Amino acid sequence: MKFAKGKELIAKERLQNPGNLIPDVLEGYIDFFTLFFNEDPTEYAVRKDNFDKRIVAFDSGPSNSPFYRYAKALTFLQRAAVRIKFGERYAAGWDFKKANSLIRDNEEKYPSFQPNRMLSGSIEVVIGTVPSGYKWLTSLFGMRGSITDGMQTMRAFISSNDTYAKLFTNEAIFYYCYLMFYVENKPEQVFKLIEAKKLDLVNNHLFTYLGANLALNSKQTDYARKVIEARNTSPDYMQTAAWDFEMGFVKLHKLELDESIKYFKQFLDTYKGKFYVKDVLQKISWSYYLKGDKVEAEKYRILTIRNGNTESDADKKAYRDAKKGVWPNEILLKARIFNDGGYQKEALGLLQGKTINDFPKPEDALDFTYRLARIYDDMGRDDEAIKHYQAAIKLGKTRTDYYAARAALQMGNIYENRNQKSLAIAAYKECLEMGDHEYKDSLDQRAKSGIARCKGE
Repeated sequence: MKFAKGKELIAKERLQNPGNLIPDVLEGYIDFFTLFFNEDPTEYAVRKDNFDKRIVAFDSGPSNSPFYRYAKALTFLQRAAVRIKFGERYAAGWDFKKANSLIRDNEEKYPSFQPNRMLSGSIEVVIGTVPSGYKWLTSLFGMRGSITDGMQTMRAFISSNDTYAKLFTNEAIFYYCYLMFYVENKPEQVFKLIEAKKLDLVNNHLFTYLGANLALNSKQTDYARKVIEARNTSPDYMQTAAWDFEMGFVKLHKLELDESIKYFKQFLDTYKGKFYVKDVLQKISWSYYLKGDKVEAEKYRILTIRNGNTESDADKKAYRDAKKGVWPNEILLKARIFNDGGYQKEALGLLQGKTINDFPKPEDALDFTYRLARIYDDMGRDDEAIKHYQAAIKLGKTRTDYYAARAALQMGNIYENRNQKSLAIAAYKECLEMGDHEYKDSLDQRAKSGIARCKGE
């Protein structure tokens, strides 16, 4: 992620070998990472034509090279990801289809060219987990995927002794860790892999982000903090607001509210994109609310409604909550924040001795029941978790809150880990069958992945 130094090396190679198109491939990563992480619309206006220019440049190269179609496929994938960030979903779908077609053709023509497998494996997994709401997209483009086959392809690539496979190992591991975490639902194995491969979480900022981001999403707040604070802070690296975003959640999860507000505001001051803006504004509002500052809390609730977009599930949830204009139960909110951060004893301590009768509002009764289930789940107390998940489903199945659907998903995870596949599939299907609710796309995707895992698809 040291782009200035990278540009120097690219310029030097172009001078020495003007016919070499690999510098164009490498330059594509600079545009991709800059746009994907920072989402600056001004930068997008400047850089978006570079993707087309690279495609044209690759067309001038030798079509009998395995890198010809590979480089084009990679460029289309990068542009697809960037276009999603900037709200161009349909155009992104076409780019994704082009990438898929190119890499499949390349596999037929050059079956021994290992980098094909890194892209084709990732693509196959992604297609295999498309939520039902987006099935029209894969049907339109005639794409089919398999989670099992795609992950096997990725594993074979990572363990290969092929020269090119070794060259692409860092990139492949980055994709693989995310797929293993979210699709295979194996967070523990991800962190074992990070340790086994001795990934440089200090000097390789892509791995720094991987470690911190996945740690936060697996409720390992202290681990995430150590990774962020230990990173190399040299100005040579790409500057990104992502570190303030992650640290804001680290502080929030520990209920260090002033620090949380500071980091989230720093994120908003420097971030130019739209994703997660509503989510962050909501968290600032929460922090002020828990501090007892209702004026500032209300100010940021209004900003949550007005700013950012609703492309991500987290932003949709923040927007819906803000529009309701109702403040959450303080005890339940603190329990949720502790639970999300991995501080289960603190979370359980807040709810200990309470019953559903202590929460007369239906939404609070559901929140309480679901939160107890999640805490017991995270503490490994499976039977108690299942009992409360079932109660949460009964209370919330016809509501638009996400609790009932997530309860079904978590039950599926418990049953799957117990190797009770039929019960797991039934729970995952129950999640999928629930109507419109918060986080539906992401929860449906996870439920579908769970069914595929249980069936070995």
